[in-house]
Amino acid sequence: MKHFFLVFVFFILSHSTYAQLFSKERLANLETFDNRFLSWGYYLGFNQYDFKFEYENQITDENTDILVENQAGFNVGLIGNLRVNRYIDIRLEPGIYFTQRNLTFPGFDEKKDFLREVKSTYIHVPLLVKFSTKRINNIKPFVVFGVSRSMNLGSNEKNPEDNKVGQFRMTRGTGYYEAGFGIDIYLYYFKFSPSIRGVFATSDELVADDDPNSPWTSNVSSMKTRGLFINFTFQ
Repeated sequence: MKHFFLVFVFFILSHSTYAQLFSKERLANLETFDNRFLSWGYYLGFNQYDFKFEYENQITDENTDILVENQAGFNVGLIGNLRVNRYIDIRLEPGIYFTQRNLTFPGFDEKKDFLREVKSTYIHVPLLVKFSTKRINNIKPFVVFGVSRSMNLGSNEKNPEDNKVGQFRMTRGTGYYEAGFGIDIYLYYFKFSPSIRGVFATSDELVADDDPNSPWTSNVSSMKTRGLFINFTFQ
């Protein structure tokens, strides 16, 4: 996750942005861009998904916890922006997110039993409210808050097989709340906006094994996604 922050900081503190923050008044790019009632764009970015586990038996340690190995993923999507006023916008940002998490279950000796590679392809649809500051030369910082819904195309929810034969199952649909911040940079031909956002699931996503005493799922009371998104938006 650390390298995601480094990438983000690099873009925010790049020479051109720094100059615009602290220099004298400069020629404004795209002066009337934010006056549009509706505007469109697209984004590319990176993601890193995690799981937060809660257990029936709350006395856990490194020998009983399920370990999560996060891997970097990729996301791409579209943006629809509706202007409310000078400082508030409502945004719809549907996209496709590709990610993988590797789970290591305690108490097993063989890899086929203790390792589950959870590959997910999400259709992710956030509805966000964007609060911006006053524009300073060619930059404008902002924060975003909102809710979202996703469909996990690799959930295995309807799969009749479970962990006993190596199939890890999750719910297909999940709700989230989101919060983040970023900066609009007004370039000569378009607006470029790097941003970072935290995403938190609101419901349990684990589909338990059929066996109520399953060594994989019987001690799990809930499993919820947490995620970090870094997006680069072009409008």
